[in-house]
Amino acid sequence: MGEFAAALRQLKERSGLTYRQLEERAAEHGGVLARSTLADVLGGKTTPRPELVAEFVRACGDAERVQEWLEALERTVSGAAGRDGGHDGGGGADGAGPPGRRTGPAPGRRRLRALLVGLAVLSVVAVSIWVLDFSGEPGGSKGKSDRTALPEGPVQIRPVLADGLCLTDGHAEGYESLVAVQRPCEDVAPQQTELVPAADDTFRVQWYHPDHGKGCLNSVTVGTGAALLEPWDDCGKTSRFRIEPTDSGRSDQYVLRLVGDGCVGMSGSGTVAGVPAVTQPCDGSRKQIFSISPA
Repeated sequence: MGEFAAALRQLKERSGLTYRQLEERAAEHGGVLARSTLADVLGGKTTPRPELVAEFVRACGDAERVQEWLEALERTVSGAAGRDGGHDGGGGADGAGPPGRRTGPAPGRRRLRALLVGLAVLSVVAVSIWVLDFSGEPGGSKGKSDRTALPEGPVQIRPVLADGLCLTDGHAEGYESLVAVQRPCEDVAPQQTELVPAADDTFRVQWYHPDHGKGCLNSVTVGTGAALLEPWDDCGKTSRFRIEPTDSGRSDQYVLRLVGDGCVGMSGSGTVAGVPAVTQPCDGSRKQIFSISPA
């Protein structure tokens, strides 16, 4: 079921729609796509019902291939049931032949892989167009190639001093609103983090949660929350960051430099869960270095 869930996630990414928008699209045609249920399905936590898959595919704009998706689901579920039920029918690894004979992927896997390949080709084309449009030529200049080297889609932003912790939402002592803190990476889902390109080679750090929608991090400058990073719904009014490679030799390590002044760093020792991220003078310390990788 993992491959099928991955194919569904790729379809969602290609559509560019949020969970909320997908739910609204389905409702327009009398369908139901509960955000929490859809998040579990795309995360591979639950096996989807055929009607949910059909509604999801239509909402993503792939209505002409609904039958292909349903057949791939049926083959995937049947293959999983066959593997769980042992080999009483004498099937091989894919349930398609006698033991010891390599007969290749079962029809369901072939169909599912075809869907994945199709989505991958479309993704490559989209990325190529984005790069050409942004830089005017393949690769672009040095500064612009740094920008395109960052992961696209959902990412994990992990403070290098805190193994297993990711930057996500939480509460800071004495401040009511949610702010950026470090928590165990496995506790972040279903919230997603993305780096959204902004003006002049800068980015906004955007969060999306099925229950709360989108929010972008903004540096608080006054009051008890001064220096904390708070998610705001109006992303156009939030902080922009220059995401700069470090001198560590690691291609996935960056400094998040706030446009205007300061860098993002972890307060205190920066090593325990619950510690908030803050803006502070850029000093090159490891508390201000983050690993950014695909989620």
